[in-house]
Amino acid sequence: MTNLVLAAAFVLVPVLALAQGAASFRERTVPTIASGEWTGLRLPDGQPDVQGHWSNTIGNHNNFTDPQGAGPDQPEGARARGPRASRAPSRVSDPPSGEVPFQEWARAKAADFAAHLSNPTRPEYVEPLARCAPAGPTKSFMWHGYEIRQYPGYVVFLFDSGTRVVHLDGSAHLPPSIKLWNGDSRGHWEGNTLVVDVANNNSKARLARTGEFASEHVQIEERYLFDPGGDRFVYQAVYTDPTVFTRPFTVTIPNRRITADTPQDGWNNVTFRANHTGSEAIFEAWERVCVENNGPHGDVATAP
Repeated sequence: MTNLVLAAAFVLVPVLALAQGAASFRERTVPTIASGEWTGLRLPDGQPDVQGHWSNTIGNHNNFTDPQGAGPDQPEGARARGPRASRAPSRVSDPPSGEVPFQEWARAKAADFAAHLSNPTRPEYVEPLARCAPAGPTKSFMWHGYEIRQYPGYVVFLFDSGTRVVHLDGSAHLPPSIKLWNGDSRGHWEGNTLVVDVANNNSKARLARTGEFASEHVQIEERYLFDPGGDRFVYQAVYTDPTVFTRPFTVTIPNRRITADTPQDGWNNVTFRANHTGSEAIFEAWERVCVENNGPHGDVATAP
């Protein structure tokens, strides 16, 4: 158990320190993008072309309902953006309270997880992402930048914490007995909106360091609303799980494309400009050693 606690401390301390340097990339508002026709470029198979590097714009997963506030193991003064009224809204956009509508037993369990984030006296207290486990279908959008790739019949997300494939071929979900960290995603395009149904979630990943969670019975309905200009999208996910929550609730995460003009901040924008002979800028993500399972979590693998 001593080794477990030391390992968790080694993982979390540098990650929390990195978060303090990311304030320049954090916005305080969520843009409104309406569902409608897609007027941008399309791929040969007809999909809207949304490929590229992206990142959320309002902070990491330290705090689910106060994205720019302190994490559960940080002092009040660690807040990045002043008083609560001046910071970004809760990631919970419905209900209007901005709080997860937990059943009482579940609220107590989430609080227990948060209270033991930096003092994991039992194995279940160790935050799964700190052990390089996949972050889950929603928290993956709160953890560094990520890449979207598209292929005929698929949309693929390449996260720092793993890979997620959205099937567009109309096929059925996997058998209910098969549970996955990122769930099983089946989707389709409706104009500028990628609509995804996520089932088969093992729900081992949490929604944030503040302890929010769902059960393996959760059903997630996602909508990715892309600005036709191709530079922004808003992620919305409706979580339904009567075994944990008193009602469905909605998570909203704003995202923007990473371009040559995006400032490097070491947190959200973890890309570099590739060296090549052509004139067009090519961006690639730094190799993250956590994914390769060959070094401390969060470090970037570079040549000596």
